[in-house]
Amino acid sequence: MILSFVYASIINDCRNLLSSDCIYCFIPLKFGRDTMIFKGLLEDARSIRDRDPAARTTLEVVLLYQGFHALFYHRQAHWLYKHKHFFLARALSQFARHMTGIEIHPGAKIGKRLFIDHGMGIVIGETAEIGDDCTIYHGVTLGGTGHDTGKRHPTIGNNVLISTGAKVLGPFKVGDNSRIGANAVVLQEVPPDSTVVGIKARVVKIAGQRVGPSPAYALDQINLPDPLAQELCRLQNRVYANEQKLKKEEEREREADK
Repeated sequence: MILSFVYASIINDCRNLLSSDCIYCFIPLKFGRDTMIFKGLLEDARSIRDRDPAARTTLEVVLLYQGFHALFYHRQAHWLYKHKHFFLARALSQFARHMTGIEIHPGAKIGKRLFIDHGMGIVIGETAEIGDDCTIYHGVTLGGTGHDTGKRHPTIGNNVLISTGAKVLGPFKVGDNSRIGANAVVLQEVPPDSTVVGIKARVVKIAGQRVGPSPAYALDQINLPDPLAQELCRLQNRVYANEQKLKKEEEREREADK
């Protein structure tokens, strides 16, 4: 029933429909005035359509995008969680996990216009917080380290890109406008406007300025600097320099013996 109402709004491109009082008559779970949680769904769908070059229409996003479906279920589960219906909240989140391949704990706080691209294998923990206008690719984990209590999961700022397979573990902040490279393992706070890559992840750029030498600058999932490769190159250079010094010393000793 809810989805039918959302579909009708999208087809008619009627923004006021979702904000009108008549929507409260169509919510079978009796959320009451808290059905304002559904107001952002159309905005979420349009944001995904605008940011995904493969998306052709908003209706396609609503019907076929698992990332949107995960947000749809999570808004309801989070409402139940906030109202202390913990079992129902967890049951709905587990249903959403089986339907979408995306596991979002009902306690997680998610901002506006989150774009979950593909989404399979994403895990978002109970105390995680995600700001507005973020993008998360498949295989991402926003988890804990197992050593913390209370706040155990990361807080993601606004306009953050988390690339495929990245793991962000622990109760720290990832600053606004940051980029996390594919398969990075982030274990400490990330400053705003930063790019982090590697295992363990290192900051390679802040506000567009390189932190140490880097081979390329391109804010996508592929052309990111590799700090481990750079460190290996520096070690190779030092080994070569030491070998040259040893050769010179050996030559001097031979000449002295003559």
